[in-house]
Amino acid sequence: MNILVVEDDKGLLDQLETTLKKKHYGVDIADNGELALDKIFDVPYDLILLDIMLPRLDGLSVLQEVRKAGLDMPILMLTARSDVQDRVKGLDYGADDYLAKPFSMAELMARIRAMLRRKGNRNPVLKAGGVCLYTVTRNVTLNDRQIHLTVKEFSILEFLLHNKGNAVSRFNLAEHVWGEEFDPFSMSNYVDVHIKNLRKKLDARKDIPIIKTIRGIGFIIEETA
Repeated sequence: MNILVVEDDKGLLDQLETTLKKKHYGVDIADNGELALDKIFDVPYDLILLDIMLPRLDGLSVLQEVRKAGLDMPILMLTARSDVQDRVKGLDYGADDYLAKPFSMAELMARIRAMLRRKGNRNPVLKAGGVCLYTVTRNVTLNDRQIHLTVKEFSILEFLLHNKGNAVSRFNLAEHVWGEEFDPFSMSNYVDVHIKNLRKKLDARKDIPIIKTIRGIGFIIEETA
C-alpha cells in the first residue's frame, strides 16, 4: 500500500514517514503543494495525507486539482487550524477525513486503516475465481452460493482482493486486520490459521487455490484469478 505524505513541517514529516514505514507501508513525501501534485499525477497512491498550510500551493488547492482530475484515492487532511470553515471546505472539496494537529500516531494509524478498508466500497463488488465479495452488504458468494465467513476472514479476503495482483506480506495483512492489537510474538500464527480456514471455504471444489502463498513474503490473489 503506497501513501503520499504532504507536510512542510520537517519534524512532523520525518516522524510520519518513519512511523508509516515501520508499519510496512510504502511512503513518498512532499513538502510543498506543487511537488505533491507532480507526484500524485505520476504515481497511483492508495492514500494521501495532506496538510492544508503548504508553500507554493495550499492543500485545499491540491485537493481540488486531484478531484478535478477524477482521481478518487482517499485523502486525509491534516491541519493546525481550528476554523470549522476549513473543515467544511475540505470535505466539500472531496476530502475523506480530517485530523487536527496535534494528534496521536495511534489515532492517525486507526484513521488510515479505516480509510483503506472503506476504499473498497468505491467498487462495491470484488471478484476472483467465482468468489464475489460485496463490500456494502458484507456478503460473500462462491459460484453464486453464499458462504459464511468470520469477521476476520472477511477482512483478510477483502484486503487481499483490494490488493489483487500484488503480494501482501503476513505482517502487513496482520496489521491491517488486527491493528494495534497485533503482537508479532504471541500472535505469529494467527494469519496462517485464518488463511487455512479461509481456503477451506473458498477452495472446496478447486484444484488451484484462490489465495496463493509466496514463500518468504506472504500471500497473493493473482490478477487472472
